[in-house]
Order: sequence, then structure tokens, then C-alpha cells
Amino acid sequence: MKSVKISLNSIDKVKSFVNDITKFDYDFDLISGRYVIDAKSIMGIFSLDLSKPIELNIHGSDGELDDVLAVLTPYIVE
Repeated sequence: MKSVKISLNSIDKVKSFVNDITKFDYDFDLISGRYVIDAKSIMGIFSLDLSKPIELNIHGSDGELDDVLAVLTPYIVE
């Protein structure tokens, strides 16, 4: 599993983020405070506080996640 901080501070960013990660078979979780939601769910994402960075957990072996991280580069902060 890999964890990164991402920023989804606009509607367009949320839509493109979900479109990008649905291409992968891994499970993605977004964590904001005590809430954990499926990152492939647009409705779930909009239920979170998007004004600050959110933690994204990618469930897969570290050696296989290079393609995912390359796609997520525009969203990663820090």
C-alpha cells in the first residue's frame, strides 16, 4: 500500500481524477479526518472537505504502482 497527499480543489479536478484512477484495478481510498471513502466514487468525494489536501491510499504492491503515481502527478501535493 502507498499513501500520498492529493489536492482536489475544483470540480474539473475531481472528474478528471476519478476518470484517471478508474483505469486501474487497484482499490483507492480517500481519507479526510475520520471519513474513509472509495476514491472512485464521485459522490463520495464531494462529501469530503475538498478545501485542504486529502490522503489517498493505493492498495497494491509498491513495485507495481509506478504507472499509477505517474498518472496522479498533477494531483499530488507536498
